[in-house]
Amino acid sequence: MALQALLWDVDGTLAETERDGHRLAFNRAFADVGVPLHWDAARYGELLAISGGGERITAALAELLGEPPPPEMVAELQARKQHHYGALVAAGELRLRPGVAELIAAAGAAGLSQVIVTTSGRAAVAALAEHLLGGLCQHFAFWVCGEDVARKKPDPEAYRLALQQLGYPASTALALEDSGNGLAAAASAGLACLLTLSHYGSAEPPQRFARARAVVDQLGPGAAVLRGPACQGGQITLSYVQALLEDSPT
Repeated sequence: MALQALLWDVDGTLAETERDGHRLAFNRAFADVGVPLHWDAARYGELLAISGGGERITAALAELLGEPPPPEMVAELQARKQHHYGALVAAGELRLRPGVAELIAAAGAAGLSQVIVTTSGRAAVAALAEHLLGGLCQHFAFWVCGEDVARKKPDPEAYRLALQQLGYPASTALALEDSGNGLAAAASAGLACLLTLSHYGSAEPPQRFARARAVVDQLGPGAAVLRGPACQGGQITLSYVQALLEDSPT
């Protein structure tokens, strides 16, 4: 079937936000209130197995305190973290990954529906949208964020909700993700998926990516296809993405 929609993950897919944004914001929130936690890049990569910022805070505090943390403590740290993340984005510390802007614009010009599907909070997505996406925001019909679902990726709930709101069958849409958890969520919702590996995604075992239609290191010029059909001209174009859907198993 013809491609009708692109469903975009945010963290690691639109921008390298986990290592260079969220991690730093968590550490600044911990320092604000004197919590003796500091996540280096390697430790934060391990914590990404836990989906959701509040859930990561809860797990880390439970390990530190030896008991479940007070909900108000988690809420305060999460609020501080969101503030620091917004400040990092506003200061220009993050950039869209190569090729992202071009593919969003091309899909918009072609009349495709586009949606953000993420387990990040709406405040974090809003900060990124304002400062990184700018005028590209017009190409997104809506966002599905962490607050909108009961179960976060790798559960497929967010993708199923997006498809329900779009009114499209999964066979007419393609997800763009950066990691095994995101791929699992998309595939379980019946979606074809293009993986554009992030810093942390690239460290995962390749067998986690078996259900991806293609795996690439980025979308922009010089893109390397690690698994899947070769791309023409060294860049992931709308034509390439459309062909991935057409070649998907029925």
